[in-house]
Amino acid sequence: MNMQTDFSNTQLAGGDADWWRGAVIYQIYPRSFQDSTGGGTGDLRGIVERLPHIQSLGVDAIWISPFFTSPMKDFGYDVSDYRDVDPMFGTIGDFDAIVARAHDLGLRVMIDLVLSHTSDEHPWFKESQQSTDNKRHNWYVWADAKPDGTPPNNWLSVFGGSAWAWDTRRCQYYLHNFLPSQPDLNFHEPEVQEALLDVARFWLERGVDGFRLDTINFYVHDQQLRNNPALPPEERNEAIAPAVNPYNHQNHIYSKNRPENIDFLRKLRAVMAPYNAAAVGEVGDAQRGLEIMGQYTAGDDLMQMCYAFEFLAKDQLTAGRVVDVMRKVDEVAPDGWPCWAFSNHDVMRHASRWDLTEDAERALIVLLMCLRGSACIYQGEELGLHEADLAFEDLQDPYGIRFWPEFKGRDGCRTPMVWDSGNRNAGFSEGKPWLPVYSEHLPRSVAAQEEDPNALLHSYRAAIALRKAYPVLATGKMADLMRDGDVLRFTRQGKTGSVFCVFNMGEDANSVDLPNGNWGAVETNLGTVAPEHRQLKLGPWQFSLLQKEQD
Repeated sequence: MNMQTDFSNTQLAGGDADWWRGAVIYQIYPRSFQDSTGGGTGDLRGIVERLPHIQSLGVDAIWISPFFTSPMKDFGYDVSDYRDVDPMFGTIGDFDAIVARAHDLGLRVMIDLVLSHTSDEHPWFKESQQSTDNKRHNWYVWADAKPDGTPPNNWLSVFGGSAWAWDTRRCQYYLHNFLPSQPDLNFHEPEVQEALLDVARFWLERGVDGFRLDTINFYVHDQQLRNNPALPPEERNEAIAPAVNPYNHQNHIYSKNRPENIDFLRKLRAVMAPYNAAAVGEVGDAQRGLEIMGQYTAGDDLMQMCYAFEFLAKDQLTAGRVVDVMRKVDEVAPDGWPCWAFSNHDVMRHASRWDLTEDAERALIVLLMCLRGSACIYQGEELGLHEADLAFEDLQDPYGIRFWPEFKGRDGCRTPMVWDSGNRNAGFSEGKPWLPVYSEHLPRSVAAQEEDPNALLHSYRAAIALRKAYPVLATGKMADLMRDGDVLRFTRQGKTGSVFCVFNMGEDANSVDLPNGNWGAVETNLGTVAPEHRQLKLGPWQFSLLQKEQD
């Protein structure tokens, strides 16, 4: 491993501590972004090569999914060394090159920190499992079996089955909220917290601008190991796990979502503060996600942003659903800050999940840029990629292999990025890709869309540019939120003015009367509908954005 170097002078100029508020963040899944070596797996040098594409979108930051040393049983979310790069992805010098190039291009860099658990190959765990009295014996969640030899309680794993695995060295069970090869760290141990805060310091010193915090609500467990209560069938949903997974049958109030988590988040925020770094936490909860998001982002001493799964869920995105979610945010998180996304590396791509037409995709990226909060875009989303349909023999994801065919896992949203339609591997790699390039993606490549002025890629650029041109869309208040059938309407208000936003999210034409005042068209090439005699006539998936003019 290379020696740590001080890269703090590469931070973006300006030192704006609020750069994250209303920011647009582009998520990179490094295995599938760009292979620079021909080995078939994306790498850090490949990211450096493709950063100009990301800059061309107009986003503010990149979020890189895990690239740390790992046995890759969960594709990097099982970390065996937090302070080095897995050779699959390159070297720590390659990571430094990403930071330098991104900062040169005006992009901030956020990395994915997986703090709730490690790999079972991490030296911490290997030491912990040796005995009940070694230096790190209490760094993981260990518990004795019940008298009959069964696990300590009824907690379940997100990946199916019991959340407890038996260890023959200690003759105890250890907790794993995910794969058995991902033992959970014990956040009740102060030394564990300090070790993880040191990990954050290490990467901040290398110049990163923030973190995406994986499973932020899983950090702390109930010390009494109380059983989770059953969840009534009518309250179950598929936001976190597929319907075939018994994980949905419990209300996980003891295995996660513990109030002690707040204390650790305050410590982490204090570590980030001198660097003007920001964090976005992933709140993995199907019942209380928005409420927890509000708790974790309330005040200047906690996390800046969190996202729940409301817009990543299977439920169809309708005008009514948007109103319900945003009103719930106002209720449970009035002082919090959400970060919205429609797609990521864990869920079916939203173009397929919601069976969208391209007109609907165009309208939804504009809607995302108009919602109060920050926003994440997942690689390939700007191309309108649909979920890839892979054969069972091509699957790599243990989650999909476990629940096939009722649930096909996450590989369908993780196939390689398509850069060039004329290349069998889409310009991703000169070797055999780790997942197949989906043939139906090839016509939607970056190169093909750059040549087509009507392509979705240009709509993404225009929508992000709109958010930059009208700062009220990024940081203003949301008012007058309502829906009339399939029509969603609201106003964004701020010191720089007001923008009236109307979206017809249905397949029938609709008319909307303008609110009081003088409203003129927002300047954009997105094709918004202009009013006629103080009325908007919107066809299916059409929208209108109007700015308030001086009376």
